[in-house]
Amino acid sequence: MREQVWQRSRSSRQQCFGLRGTVPAAAAMVVAAMVVGVMTLGAIAPPAASAASAAARPDAVQQGVNSLVRGDGLPAALASARDRDGRTRTYTAGVGDLTTGSKVPRDGRVRIGSNTKTFTAVVVLQLVGEGKIDLDAPVDTYLPGLVRGEGIDGHRITVRHLLQQTSGLPNYSNYLEDDVRYYAPRELVDIALRHKAEFAPGKKWAYSNTNYVLAGLIVEKVTERSLAEEMDRRVIKRIGLRDTYFPAPGDATIRGPHPHGYHRPSADAPLQDVTEIDPSWGWAAGALISTNSDLNRFYSELLSDRGRLLAPAQLAEMRRSTRPADDTFGPGARYGLGIVSKPLACAGGGLYWGHGGSFPGYETRGGATDDGRAAHVAVTMQLGDAAGRKRVDEVVDAALCR
Repeated sequence: MREQVWQRSRSSRQQCFGLRGTVPAAAAMVVAAMVVGVMTLGAIAPPAASAASAAARPDAVQQGVNSLVRGDGLPAALASARDRDGRTRTYTAGVGDLTTGSKVPRDGRVRIGSNTKTFTAVVVLQLVGEGKIDLDAPVDTYLPGLVRGEGIDGHRITVRHLLQQTSGLPNYSNYLEDDVRYYAPRELVDIALRHKAEFAPGKKWAYSNTNYVLAGLIVEKVTERSLAEEMDRRVIKRIGLRDTYFPAPGDATIRGPHPHGYHRPSADAPLQDVTEIDPSWGWAAGALISTNSDLNRFYSELLSDRGRLLAPAQLAEMRRSTRPADDTFGPGARYGLGIVSKPLACAGGGLYWGHGGSFPGYETRGGATDDGRAAHVAVTMQLGDAAGRKRVDEVVDAALCR
């Protein structure tokens, strides 16, 4: 991977693979070659209706991804919408590579950031269902002596606290070093434990990637296999996610068709290509690569009554006792065990369940409803403000409400 350095402004540190004020780590990377280009409309999935009908009734989702490129100045936007019957339509706008001007690959792979947390939570809850993990057991039961620090005691923090983001553990990604390199999971935990607890376990809700790195370490301790192996076996292969994978250590690339990801360090600076990056600092909290369509399948399967991912008891645990998460995920959002509920803008309301993720170069947002609808939108710049994320959420709403 070419030489890169982190940009360390506070605002950029608070944007990585979580959302506002969540997963700040070194936010963006400076690459040797800076690129700029003219953005044009990308390919559109063939509509089910005739061309004349489509012209009379413009597709709100396509309009939405177009506006993200033309109005918000994002290099590219991709979307995938799935209806109750499983029919899927994909959308693109913009340019996939500003250097070459290539098209946005339809349903291209992107870094999905904190959507990884839901995958990790599913593996943990499967192990709960198998009697190998107790949700209300202390972390020390599985990782004895590891979680210690100022105001921090692994005897008082439970597995549930980790998945629910109520542990009070400091967020390691606020304190990462400036160099871009491989980080072992234990090293990420050690970085967090140098800082004092934010609150006593269970007393508040606060987003911390440290929680999910510990959850991943518990999976490895209980199964005696790597988290990547368990996630691949228990989730990815089980439901046929063809374009989803956990990058191997040292793999800074994105395999398969993908749009390039970009960063703008300041308002008047040119865009910088940050596609290649070592994702190890995200690990169980944010390292996965996937597509919008795979995310739709994942969340739809998770919520379905088929039980291919979770038994009803574990799915109920995931969705109950949610905590308000408006400041992080937007108005009305609530956080369960690795999954977020958000109100729909449709007439009659309702909810959808997902997570969302932010990682240098990419932002993904979306989820699925209980009646089988699903939609995800990805853009090829990390979004630094609530207004930008709200506009992406509006495209998700358009897809789920149409």
